[in-house]
Amino acid sequence: MIRLRTPVLVVFLALLALPARGGERFELREVFDLEYAADPQIAPDGERVVYRRVFMDVMRDRRRSHLWSVRSDGSDHRPLVAGEGSYGSPRFSPDGTRLAYVASDDGDGPSQIHVRWLDSGADAQLAQLRREPADLSWSPDGRWLAFTMRVPEKSEPFVELPEKPEGASWADPPRVVEGLIYRADGAGYLEPGHRQVFVLPADGGTPRQLTSGPYDHRGPLAWADAATLILSANRRSDADYEPLDTEIYALAIGDGTLTPLTDRRGPDADPAVSPDGGTIAYTGFDDRYQGYQVTRLWLMRRDGSERRALTAGLDRDVEQPVWSAAGDGLFFRFSDRGNTKVAFVSLAGEVSVLAGDVGGTSIGRPYASGSFSVAGDGRFAFTHTRPDHPADVAIGRRGEAVRRLTRLNDDLFAHQQLGEVEEIVYGSSFDGRRIQGWIVKPPDFDPTRTYPLILEIHGGPFADYGDRFAAEIQLYAAAGYVVFYANPRGSTGYGEEFGNLIHHNYPGQDYDDLMSGVDAVIARGYVDAENLFVTGGSGGGVLSAWIVGKTDRFRAAVVAKPVINWYSFVLTADGYNFFYKYWFPGFPWDHPEHYLKRSPLSLAGNVKTPTMILTGEVDYRTPISESEQFYQALKLRRVDAVLVRVPGASHGIANRPSQLIAKVAHVLEWFERHKKGGDGD
Repeated sequence: MIRLRTPVLVVFLALLALPARGGERFELREVFDLEYAADPQIAPDGERVVYRRVFMDVMRDRRRSHLWSVRSDGSDHRPLVAGEGSYGSPRFSPDGTRLAYVASDDGDGPSQIHVRWLDSGADAQLAQLRREPADLSWSPDGRWLAFTMRVPEKSEPFVELPEKPEGASWADPPRVVEGLIYRADGAGYLEPGHRQVFVLPADGGTPRQLTSGPYDHRGPLAWADAATLILSANRRSDADYEPLDTEIYALAIGDGTLTPLTDRRGPDADPAVSPDGGTIAYTGFDDRYQGYQVTRLWLMRRDGSERRALTAGLDRDVEQPVWSAAGDGLFFRFSDRGNTKVAFVSLAGEVSVLAGDVGGTSIGRPYASGSFSVAGDGRFAFTHTRPDHPADVAIGRRGEAVRRLTRLNDDLFAHQQLGEVEEIVYGSSFDGRRIQGWIVKPPDFDPTRTYPLILEIHGGPFADYGDRFAAEIQLYAAAGYVVFYANPRGSTGYGEEFGNLIHHNYPGQDYDDLMSGVDAVIARGYVDAENLFVTGGSGGGVLSAWIVGKTDRFRAAVVAKPVINWYSFVLTADGYNFFYKYWFPGFPWDHPEHYLKRSPLSLAGNVKTPTMILTGEVDYRTPISESEQFYQALKLRRVDAVLVRVPGASHGIANRPSQLIAKVAHVLEWFERHKKGGDGD
């Protein structure tokens, strides 16, 4: 938990005890009561779904998950694997009689692979792994499980130091960094090693490593037959310098031979093998070093020949392709105008939408998220969300209506009034382009009153918000604010041209899109134009800092985990070391003016708005040094500013429940202090 100063603590406790007005409101402490479904896996016969039931452990301040099962008609909803640990990655065997999963005791040891026999409930740990397994995949005959695991690599010490005397307490030796990628957000400083592919007997035994070398091999792992795996990897000698340039490979189980099947510059990933084993589907694009490039679905023969784009006519990103049992097409997921969908594409390229409202696993803010799986009879299970609930399990089939199977938060929300979410479409003042956004109104909303407004901006910037549940947004509304969020130019889900309107131009006219949206909401008559506030995280932090450098119309701002100086950012961000050639025309020392004019730091001399900067202390994506630069610049100019440092938090600043609560409490406290007519006026 962030250390709270006394005035903040008073407001924090007051918010916890927020009185009900016309029905109870969602409160900060109830973040710990939230649950959501994740990774729903439908059985091969379509009769049952197993999923991760994620909950908040108030004593450990962690998200944990158990495995639950529900029949396809919604009956027999019960725990399958539960206990003191966390359990995930459920995967049915091809015949549906067994379930593989990954178990963690939340201790210091790595997670382990288990198999559960569904007829008897017998359960066995298959091996003693030394690292975390991922990408579980059953062989077609059910005899093997393939998975990936990071394998450490030995390195010679840089210097030989004398041995310390027995019992002596010396400082830790220096850490010598020699690689380009040396730390990762959420993982910290990396030890030498790479992700390799293993197979393990499904009845237990010793894992056998199939790949090796200084390369990362990625899932999903698709079995072409019992002797061949299809996977994605970047095996370039300069892979760290071209991290997106992956290829599809065929991996022989017998001797580990790798055969490349693709060869273009750009990402080739997410392989899926047709039921007859003759065709491979995969996703990717021809890399043109643009900020945003649409990922399409491709097909090729098993030997890599006859490649063609199957979704060339769909100007949206394709994710998670899954073949139908008949081999007549593929299911996939895509986002369109703030709503994520499950769709089906025939082998002729005809796309039909089967279900919407996929998501609900990004519970803090309304980002696209969620997943689905498909049974042999064509039924599919997916995570379903709406603004009034996080992810539940739902099921559908082509030609049939979707049915929601679970209601995990009815016990929490049945007696509460959440903020109503309303779509708004308006024209940008820059070029008249139509922009989509959403307005969230406080519970007990009265259109004859006026309310303070919070503009909340998404990150990315190549991402999207939508009509999905968002705990942070609902908490702002419960505190009496109208909340407005939008998908300005650069957002995904609107096509490649829209996404690349900010190519080498971010921040840019996305500022105009957001300001036009604020004006459109004010024009509805229920917003107090003298009590406007702005906040956003990551890319939204960039735009929040940019906004207060461009206008004084907001009473206060909270800039969360921002980039303030693009020059320093591209040299200090974690493994995403390709910003300089995708988001910029080249290295910062070759284009210093370009970097400066797009940096919020260049506008620091204009800022008058009281500004809070809030960042995790171990954020390696947008390092806290970025926030410190902005804070120091504002303080030197005597601008009302405060820096909130979140101990132990990475870029996912609200990953722990108490951190989400503390983030919202700090934002609301800052805004209350600066509200006109309030205590801070």
